[in-house]
Amino acid sequence: MTNQLLVEADHYRTLVDGAWRTPASNLYLTITAPSDNSIVGYVPAMGQAEAVEAIESAKRAQKAWAALPVHERSEILIRAAALLDERAEEIGSVIMREVAKKRSSAIDEVKRTADLIRFTAEEGKRVNGQTLQGDAFPGYNKNKVSFVTRVPLGVILAISPFNYPVNLSASKIAPALATGNSVVFKPATQGAISALHLVKAFHDAGLPAGVLNTVVGKGAEIGDFLVQHPDIAMISFTGGSQNGSRIAKLAGMIPLVMELGGKDAAIILPDADLDLAAKQIVSGAFSYSGQRCTAVKRILVHQGVADQLIEKMVPLIKKLSVGAPEDNADITPLISDSAADYVQGLIDDAVANGSSLVTGGRRDGRTIHPTLLDNVTVDMRIAWEEPFGPVLPIIRVSSTEQAIEIANASEYGLQSSVFTQDIGQAFRISEQLEVGSVQINGRTERGPDHFPFIGVKSSGMGTQGIAYSLQSMTRQKSMVININ
Repeated sequence: MTNQLLVEADHYRTLVDGAWRTPASNLYLTITAPSDNSIVGYVPAMGQAEAVEAIESAKRAQKAWAALPVHERSEILIRAAALLDERAEEIGSVIMREVAKKRSSAIDEVKRTADLIRFTAEEGKRVNGQTLQGDAFPGYNKNKVSFVTRVPLGVILAISPFNYPVNLSASKIAPALATGNSVVFKPATQGAISALHLVKAFHDAGLPAGVLNTVVGKGAEIGDFLVQHPDIAMISFTGGSQNGSRIAKLAGMIPLVMELGGKDAAIILPDADLDLAAKQIVSGAFSYSGQRCTAVKRILVHQGVADQLIEKMVPLIKKLSVGAPEDNADITPLISDSAADYVQGLIDDAVANGSSLVTGGRRDGRTIHPTLLDNVTVDMRIAWEEPFGPVLPIIRVSSTEQAIEIANASEYGLQSSVFTQDIGQAFRISEQLEVGSVQINGRTERGPDHFPFIGVKSSGMGTQGIAYSLQSMTRQKSMVININ
């Protein structure tokens, strides 16, 4: 299955204009496994000239792809999904090594992605316009009719992150293809090998040459160039808020959909089912070692039930296994030394400033053991900064109003959870929270993939989710018929 991807042992090619290519410079970037520093492979270090080739190829191919009947585009996507299902264990093994995700979760990511592509292929058949009659507006009559259609934007630049290198890549590529766009795809360097396996599934499914092209290399060298290229019609980006802000400033007047950082709060009211809250919070905070934008990243709990909540959480945290992704451990090494250093710095700052280390606090290289901090105050870094690691701060509050105030003071606005048995209270709190989504009696999370996924403030712009992504990658066009 990997023959086309590999030029020789462990050296990967990229797809440009339907052909698997080696870098013109013959320069490669080394991808090492976060868990043991073993070499996963080498990916091309493409330059700006090769990026131009990818964009020009996408531009040439787009109109013919858009002219293809939607059911034929859909069939190609469905074949790609079937190939992902067949290759789930193989690709999952690559994800496991490349980004240190436990084996079962890595395989599940591939299978979930196959489902996402299938759903997108079907939903893509239902991207329709509307007909408007002139006499609905005063002063006009039925002799004027508008036929409003939705048309593709052109060349979509898809930029994906390391943490879900297959799923979050497909969530951009599939809706773009389904709606008749072509794609230039820039995966995160760490995660690029997994992403290339995804691209190969699309290629093997019969995608025409040039419709999907990959640009692999250092973001510092080609990132700004890509986002400013005049032939890019839209950018779909998932990554850090700082990079998102930079892209928004550089890209100019083109549509942007961005999924950025988060500081998701779990608000625990006095009447909450604490067993449920503890289970959901531990799962939401520590899955994939907290390296998720939607991870629960702080607990705002009423002081009257804080001790009880902690008593229920600690045994669940201690049950989490710590180790290698190959062993299917719950807590695995973080993506890099710098990521682990950053998380450790947040923990050290909190402890130095008076927080209580309830459990965890141990570090082995890139592995941070799951850590729970109590008595965190709003003057500590951990109260506001996104750790992207397995550390969870508890901030005790005296009222619901104080919890809402602290939650909304964050620069981020991705999701929040509210735990209460009073559904009316849950709705009232939800209305006041400045986030894209509120989970009631459940952990913050992305799925299901057809639900709207929304970030506000520094957490992003635009709406994702299958139907919403399809809409965002098209524009309305009106043809007005004047009947004389």
